Amino acid sequence: MIPLRDTTKSGSFPFVNSAFIAINIAVFIYEIWITGDQRLFMYRFGLVPAIVTTELEIGITNRIYPFITSMFLHAGWMHIIGNMIFLFIFGDNIENRMGHIRYLFFYILTGICAAIIQFLINTKSVIPIVGASGAISGVLGAYLVFFPRSRILTVVPILFFFRLIHLPATVFIFVWFLIQFLGGINSAGSAGDVGGVAFWAHIGGFAAGLVLAQYFDKEKSYRQKSFNGYYKN
Repeated sequence: MIPLRDTTKSGSFPFVNSAFIAINIAVFIYEIWITGDQRLFMYRFGLVPAIVTTELEIGITNRIYPFITSMFLHAGWMHIIGNMIFLFIFGDNIENRMGHIRYLFFYILTGICAAIIQFLINTKSVIPIVGASGAISGVLGAYLVFFPRSRILTVVPILFFFRLIHLPATVFIFVWFLIQFLGGINSAGSAGDVGGVAFWAHIGGFAAGLVLAQYFDKEKSYRQKSFNGYYKN
């Protein structure tokens, strides 16, 4: 399934979401530009569990920053295009609902949570974990909390044809999560040092988004302040 747009309109310009998209694209262009050093770049800034858990003296900073930098790297054109489509469609609504600063921290935090979950699946893996999809999965979790009645215009493959269908957000996200869950279960029995989709990062990011969304909700904060002010008077 490929989302094309949603029916929920953002009430403000998504400065932070646009910045995230721009940074991801800029980093990817840089990855292409450095060509021969791309593999080294991935191992330097991607999250490599075996490096994080190594007994070598590499410093605490080198063990921590990949949990953040890895979410701005991508392994290929289809990888970044797919991620940016999802971020463009769903991220603006979440930023509008949370506010710019809250959304900034929410995105980074859910991305870190996603990376931690994938890291814990195989702490000795030598394959770099890269991609924004963990954080974007957090955005989808928040979207399900805030906009369950929204509808998503989706390209759905049916046999050898493609159809445009408006799916309820709950259906679209449920199917998306089911694919991640089944993929995660299937990958659990595979070799830990074989590259592929980081399904558990998606699951972890989505779960983090579901839980954290209410704590980053700008409207809930405003309602709470209004109630407190009324009660005290």
